Amino acid sequence: MTRRAPRQADIAALAGVSQATVSVVLGGNQGGVRMAEDTRLRVLAAAEKLGYVPDPVATRLASKRNHMLGLYTFKATFPTDVADSYYPILVGVEEQAAALGQDLILFTGADGRGERTHDEVAIRRTRIADGCLFFGRHVPVASIEKLVESDFPLVYIGRRDELEGRIPFVGADYVSASAAVVDQLASLGHRNVRYVRENDDAPSSTDRERGVVEAAAKAGIECRVVRDEVPVDEWLRDGVTAVVVEETDTGAAYAAVRAAIADIDLSYAVLGRPPEGGDEVTGFEVPRREMGRRAVELLVELITGDPRNLHQLLPCTPVPGTTVKDVR
Repeated sequence: MTRRAPRQADIAALAGVSQATVSVVLGGNQGGVRMAEDTRLRVLAAAEKLGYVPDPVATRLASKRNHMLGLYTFKATFPTDVADSYYPILVGVEEQAAALGQDLILFTGADGRGERTHDEVAIRRTRIADGCLFFGRHVPVASIEKLVESDFPLVYIGRRDELEGRIPFVGADYVSASAAVVDQLASLGHRNVRYVRENDDAPSSTDRERGVVEAAAKAGIECRVVRDEVPVDEWLRDGVTAVVVEETDTGAAYAAVRAAIADIDLSYAVLGRPPEGGDEVTGFEVPRREMGRRAVELLVELITGDPRNLHQLLPCTPVPGTTVKDVR
């Protein structure tokens, strides 16, 4: 026969107090009820002896918080490869949630093929948590707008400009980091470069391109943006000496460039880190782990009503590498 879980009435009987007194003690006495210290300790001792565990639903109804944060992504959440770009974000999220005494709820939002969807019903389920972290290259605007308008606490990991800046986020300063890569090229004498990016628009890609283009113009470098092809022979005829390529979670653009220049002595840099890792490739380190931590901090601030900075961009760490040669 299954043993019944202890209830507050059992604690009251063991401690020799009323059930109302037990409720006050276990609820943290938020109303400031006057009570003898030995009474409070007797109730706690009885609860511990019986192995009492509060009902999480009842606790949520009483306190309006359950110390649970949601995590919703738009791709497979648990990568099988620790080199996956999402992995350090997940590590940072878990570390900071634990440090702040928060549990995490994973919202799968998967369709029949195991892919993440922008389904409004799936996203609306996040409301069972105190607040939710979102990350992915795109925002399901209609669904997220409803959450924002209802004052549901949420934070995107990665810069967002949708909804006229009303989405709180923690992202990376790709503009400055990308500009620094171009400045390095200029200092080594490169005056004709190509920038290769994927044929997809997202704030992270837009920021990288902005950094490259603005820095190239300032340094007097000819820089053309390429999306759909990697015509290396044409580049060489035009006098191109370096290629800059964006990093994305698919790695498609980087893979295409590396394959095209495999047997060619052409400088190259990646705006981020290559899928295979290694400090020999010129670029920068995206602070993904710290982004995960800061996003949790910001979400908890929103939940507790004390947000300090709703839009945070963290600096990237330069990686000088050896794949950009001096052509002076």
